[in-house]
Amino acid sequence: MTYRWLSFLTDYGLRDGFVAACHGVIARIAPDVRVIDVTHSVPPQGIRHGAEVLAQTAPYLPDAVHLAVVDPGVGTARRGVVVVADRGLLVGPDNGLLVPAAEALGGVRAAYELAEPAYRLPEVSATFHGRDVFAPAAAHLVSGVLPERLGPPVPELVRLPEPKVVARPGQLVAEVLTVDHFGNVQLAATAADLDAAELGRWLLVHCGQNELPAARGRTFADRPIGEAVLFTDSAGRLAVAVNGGSAAGALGLTGYPAAQLCTITSSPTAT
Repeated sequence: MTYRWLSFLTDYGLRDGFVAACHGVIARIAPDVRVIDVTHSVPPQGIRHGAEVLAQTAPYLPDAVHLAVVDPGVGTARRGVVVVADRGLLVGPDNGLLVPAAEALGGVRAAYELAEPAYRLPEVSATFHGRDVFAPAAAHLVSGVLPERLGPPVPELVRLPEPKVVARPGQLVAEVLTVDHFGNVQLAATAADLDAAELGRWLLVHCGQNELPAARGRTFADRPIGEAVLFTDSAGRLAVAVNGGSAAGALGLTGYPAAQLCTITSSPTAT
């Protein structure tokens, strides 16, 4: 099967030529493919963030080969893989990055190690597998090469641990999944978890040493400018936002909040 589309997600940023080099490799092998750049602003080494962004985006893309590279283990014994899902193929490191998106695309049906030298560049850098291993593999797959030709089956993929969510009467503890461009803080919890915690409309959000009063709402403008709202975002997760501002800044989460936990409790007074 050939694909017309290839999606591309990394933590490379756009300051350097890394993304362009990968685009060039793809274009030389599969010149007619159309590339959708999902993002190249995943926080450095932010595997969880990249996995969540890809899983939340991929279902809205055309059937495609999805190339994703957030790879702090590059050059080590970690495998490169192609994962077969119902609605496409996913290429990248076997570090948990690809599995949530594969599940969002219908589930993991098979996986193969990227071991066949014919489908990588002749010389492979120890530190740039995105260019030398993953981009060529993705381009060959787009062109119709069968996944099983790239290497042996992988019986079990690496999976990220489930993000922490604990709901008990009077308290909801949830792991931060992502912080977006606007400073909105996406949590692993859902509205059902918030209901299970039996919290009212007026809330206090605690992250580390920082506290932010908030109110339950449906959208940003449910609160005045500068005030915080807890709402269900477009991915079905709870998120904290400040209308016209940055919840991440208010909560001290402006860097990559790896495994950061936030606690939500009821506020004794309206905010």
